[in-house]
Amino acid sequence: MVDAAARLHNSRLAGYLALAVGVTSVGFSAIFIRSAGAPGPVAAFYRMAIAALLMAWPFYRRIAALGSVPRAGLLFGLYGGLLLGLDNALWSTGVTLSGAINPTILVNTAPLWVGIGALIFFRERLRIGFWIGTAIALFGAAIILGLDSLRAFSVGLGSLLGLGAAVVFAASLLVAQRGRESLDALTYYWMATATAAVTVFGITLLLRQPLLNYPISTYLNLLGLALVPQVIGWLALTYALGLLPATVVSPSLLAQPVVTGLLAIPLLGENLSLAQIAGGATVLAGVYLVHRSRETEKE
Repeated sequence: MVDAAARLHNSRLAGYLALAVGVTSVGFSAIFIRSAGAPGPVAAFYRMAIAALLMAWPFYRRIAALGSVPRAGLLFGLYGGLLLGLDNALWSTGVTLSGAINPTILVNTAPLWVGIGALIFFRERLRIGFWIGTAIALFGAAIILGLDSLRAFSVGLGSLLGLGAAVVFAASLLVAQRGRESLDALTYYWMATATAAVTVFGITLLLRQPLLNYPISTYLNLLGLALVPQVIGWLALTYALGLLPATVVSPSLLAQPVVTGLLAIPLLGENLSLAQIAGGATVLAGVYLVHRSRETEKE
């Protein structure tokens, strides 16, 4: 009995440690993008392409063991990757225009749009707490967008792109939900990531943004963007989900913009006004209520 309790304690400790590593690692995303100084789609391409290359061998081993990929899963992987690539291109561009903090706060409104999408496409019922949380979060988003538009058009546009990225990311999560019905996590992850890399590559060609001839510091930051948030961060979060309940992991992801904000002040020299802090806190409070409402509905 004592051994079982000790093992449970150790597994929870490992889960919380993995959760802390995951949230902190993902919080570095905007820092690497701003430090790289490359256009948003270029940063998104390197993030997805390097991550796909690093995970190619485990994916190959998995496919060799399975023998084939279900057609439905293949299509969902392609659709999800297309949306994931567009999401990363929008958010990365928003970060380059507006700074690390506000687009990161706004992209975290994705759970609102996931819930609305689930209502429309999957006929899921939403509790009153969801709509209260949505109203609060959108009020906070309006504060951030209004303040940024007063600073400069490009700054307001960057934050608006962060909000748009949240809608696209929510759509990619809904597609992933269906894709995971016929694919395991590794297979879907690699297919979506590789497709996202191809998607963003197409965007860079369309916008005529160069992928080469950047300073070595840019490439080092892009490598860090792929390794730290995309590989280490999401693998740690996936590991944490195996040891901790989703009711703990999901709301904890709201700490990501807080981590980004704390890092952006000393590393990027970004400062926030009290009004911006209030707007960001309002957004995160609303999204937390949305999380709690949907988890209560599942229970």
